[in-house]
Amino acid sequence: MSVIAGRGGAVPWQTAGVGNEGWSPWIRPGAPGSRTTRLELFYDLVFVFAFLNVTALASNPPSATNLYRCLLVLGLLWWCWSGFAGLANYTRADQGVLPLVGFVTVAATFLLVLSLPGAFVNQPGGLNGPLLFAVCYFLVRASQLAVFGWMARGDRDRLRRWRLLVLLPLVATALLVGSAFVRRTVEHGATVQLVLWTVALLVEYGAGVALGGTYWAVVSAGHWAERHALMVLIALGESVLALGIGSKFVNGLPLTWPAVVAAVTGIAVASALWWAYFDTLALAVEQALHRARDPAARARLARDAYTYLHLPIIAGVIFFALGIKDVLAEAADPETPPWGDPLGAFWALVLYGGVALYLLSLVACGMVALRVLRWPLLVEVVLLALLAPPAARLPELKALVVLGLVCVTLTTGEALGGRRRRNRVRQLALEEQRAAEIEESRWRGEHL
Repeated sequence: MSVIAGRGGAVPWQTAGVGNEGWSPWIRPGAPGSRTTRLELFYDLVFVFAFLNVTALASNPPSATNLYRCLLVLGLLWWCWSGFAGLANYTRADQGVLPLVGFVTVAATFLLVLSLPGAFVNQPGGLNGPLLFAVCYFLVRASQLAVFGWMARGDRDRLRRWRLLVLLPLVATALLVGSAFVRRTVEHGATVQLVLWTVALLVEYGAGVALGGTYWAVVSAGHWAERHALMVLIALGESVLALGIGSKFVNGLPLTWPAVVAAVTGIAVASALWWAYFDTLALAVEQALHRARDPAARARLARDAYTYLHLPIIAGVIFFALGIKDVLAEAADPETPPWGDPLGAFWALVLYGGVALYLLSLVACGMVALRVLRWPLLVEVVLLALLAPPAARLPELKALVVLGLVCVTLTTGEALGGRRRRNRVRQLALEEQRAAEIEESRWRGEHL
């Protein structure tokens, strides 16, 4: 989320709404054609670690309450990442003081992830987990807003709006700090704690809706789209890692036929999820963002299609990864019944619900950005909702095979049925890529 703009939205990138006085050798402005830097990819490694650990909240022990806690933590982590993505879009993340801001973000986020096991219930023998989470969250948000505050200096109106933005993480952090003490001090403390976390999340996300396009600026549409697509790819990578390094799945168990079926089916589902997003949708939404010439319209599209709708996309993949990590190891164990024990309602919700959430979010993203309803994916979501209850009674691997068949069949059907639109979108992306390669080759020939 990029949060400094002129009235009614962003302004041309040369001034980017802050005036020339906001820029210095310490902070350099971004450009319309900028892309993701290697330093940003390095920073994202900590979010890979976060995604691998956030699901532990849902599975220890498996319950609806812990699943909701997982969603709350994921929402706040995503907001931290979105703030840094917006800052790197508005400025050059690998120039001036920005690398130091990034290192602060990485260190604070890493500590935040380490505090996750005790984020809601303090663990004895160490630092206060809920309090540490709140402090690290504030450090991440404050370091990002400090840069925007520096760029807003000298302009009374922009500085006033920046002060309003600063209140948001202050309020959210105060709620998180309060939640650290209510669990043992008030009646029904666990419920009150969840309420405070929920309000903190609503404060941050609700402000994005209430403030409209006033505080949103997207300098480079390509950078913004690429950053979010890479995070989807990271989440999908976690599902592959979960399949391979789940408890005893590779090193502790013999390679049996159920294990082979589990591995192939898990990869098939992950591939179908990749195809549903990257084959056409990611390209088409980025093209729509480029075509949004009006700064306020571009800001709204970036907020709605990316910042807000990509959160449930990420959450859906993470839930799928949680399911295969915690279920398939048992299903492939030779000591369990053939094809595993019955899946159960909770894991059916996680597996089938996670994939359905992912696909439904893709449908919503297409509607918001392209005004196109992807009927095959919508049918797939309905089918998964209908199949989840009976799948809960199936052996674990059979339930996974059913999930794989549904995903691969309908995703393939959508690709074959929409070939004209698919070819148009992909041809346009190829032409853009070739034009960029020609220009880069010309520059290198002249200067290198």
